[in-house]
Amino acid sequence: MLPPDDYDPPAGLAEMLEPGLRRILAPNPSPMTYRGTNTYLVGTRGVAVIDPGPSSDAHLQAILKAVGPDQHVSHIIVTHTHLDHSPLARPLADATGAPVLAFGDATAGHSAVMQQLAQNGMIGGGEGIDTDFTADETIRDGSVITGDGWQLEAIHTPGHIGNHLSFAWGDACFTADHVMGWASSLVSPPDGDLTDFMASCARLSARNWRVFYPGHGAAVHKPNARLDWLITHRRGREAEILAVLQHGPATAGVIAKTIYTDTPAALLGAATRNVLAHLIDLTGKSTVSPINELHADAKFRLAKN
Repeated sequence: MLPPDDYDPPAGLAEMLEPGLRRILAPNPSPMTYRGTNTYLVGTRGVAVIDPGPSSDAHLQAILKAVGPDQHVSHIIVTHTHLDHSPLARPLADATGAPVLAFGDATAGHSAVMQQLAQNGMIGGGEGIDTDFTADETIRDGSVITGDGWQLEAIHTPGHIGNHLSFAWGDACFTADHVMGWASSLVSPPDGDLTDFMASCARLSARNWRVFYPGHGAAVHKPNARLDWLITHRRGREAEILAVLQHGPATAGVIAKTIYTDTPAALLGAATRNVLAHLIDLTGKSTVSPINELHADAKFRLAKN
């Protein structure tokens, strides 16, 4: 986890971040969401709402209150279908008449490997997924959404979940849960895919960004350095996992307890899912292999050369 910051804004108040951009913090703090979900309002007249957030009447009213008498919501944009980002989209659409835009439903964007694991039903997952979500308009990689004085470019960044999108706004990027302002992102198969996550990091790294606006935590003012940190962090975890397996086969749970020594007990389950994501990635690289069938509690060993 990254060092703590001083990000602690009051929930429900629209805070100006720069001209044409405001942020409203949702009232859903937790060990997995930090202070809560960041909802962004882009534009000064016709406004795009990025990640309306969790099911919360208080947050719905906060968003509507932030839209002034000379403004209207023209677009509701969902970065991905986790319960802390997408459920309020439909109530907000009903209140404003604006369409909901997203990559797709909760199953969209899964890699072939993760689709197969999901079909087998032996890998677990499904934490916090908004299975009821539907979009009015589908966004694809490279789609450009144009509004009243603003433009957003969709960048498909699967990894945290298959349907995850980031949005370029000039040299700024709304990174949702791919790059956060307080910790590394959870990758839990089959919804999350570490192979995709690393590829998405590399893709974002190819551009020179000024700032990242994440789904949780403060703005990231050294975005390319944060991407380098994420990539290095994941490679370090991989090395730790392989070091544990040097001593013999082990499950993801055993490996997590061995390497996540400073992680609170409440987060050890999420850490185990992250380790499982690494093990599946390493299996795809033929670096490790499960003993017998691949499932959530399988033992893994180093592959024989």
